[in-house]
Amino acid sequence: MSLPPEPRHVPVLPAEVLRLLDPQPGQTWVDCTVGGGGHSRLIADRLGPTGKLIGLDQDPTMLDLARPRLAGLPVTLVHANFDQLADVLRNLGGGPVDGVLADVGFASDQIERAARGFSFREDGPLDMRLDPTAGETAADLVNRVSEAGLADIFYEFGEERHSRRVARRIVERRAERPFETTADLADLVRRSVPRAGGIDPATRVFQALRIAVNDELGALDRLLAALPRVVTPGGKAGVISFHSLEDRRVKQAFRTAAVWEPVTKKPVEAAADEVARNPRARSAKLRVAVRKPNPGERPA
Repeated sequence: MSLPPEPRHVPVLPAEVLRLLDPQPGQTWVDCTVGGGGHSRLIADRLGPTGKLIGLDQDPTMLDLARPRLAGLPVTLVHANFDQLADVLRNLGGGPVDGVLADVGFASDQIERAARGFSFREDGPLDMRLDPTAGETAADLVNRVSEAGLADIFYEFGEERHSRRVARRIVERRAERPFETTADLADLVRRSVPRAGGIDPATRVFQALRIAVNDELGALDRLLAALPRVVTPGGKAGVISFHSLEDRRVKQAFRTAAVWEPVTKKPVEAAADEVARNPRARSAKLRVAVRKPNPGERPA
């Protein structure tokens, strides 16, 4: 039987993740977004044979890619979204863990596959689901939601200033025939939005649709709400985000003084040499915090 191809995805901020999270031998950690397994392998190597890493991903194809990369390491892989973290730990019979990492971006292996429907540069089915086994596709959403609802999605999740114009033209076009492909939608958006600099006019609309299809901000809110219950006092949580809508939520959560002590006062960003090697790292922002003891409890 042939093995899955080697993941193309390169983990962002690898040195910073290890330095700030500092996983130790024998500890139990969770990687909430396994992706190609890059961060998982770095952490599992630090945990050693007496430690344990639980890896989650809502995309089963990413788990298949990561599994050979993590062979021989103390890793348990689970098909689940990161907002199901508390339930996953409960089902595995584990208590609070020593640390959690969540890279809430998406992997190069996902966006570069035209069949997944994320890219406006490659034609493919208008899908965009991070979990291709469940939920509504981007085509379903674009062909169903009202004009006002689409405008709200594009403005709130994509910060698209021309959201109303794009929504109106989508509704006019879908009355003739439904949208089915990424190229079909991207072409309409490009005709509706003036180009600004080197950014493709479809960028913000596609980002907004992806966020809406996968309820990404809602899932992040639920993860951030669960972290205080699943990280042991003295343990650490780290979140890597990729745009301001995500980073703002992480910043606010880690500023909850009764629960967290921020390790990073400002988000840690990639150095120029990493960005040169991995352009995806340009927008990555890492925030880390330590779980404070519960009231009346001394630190371990």
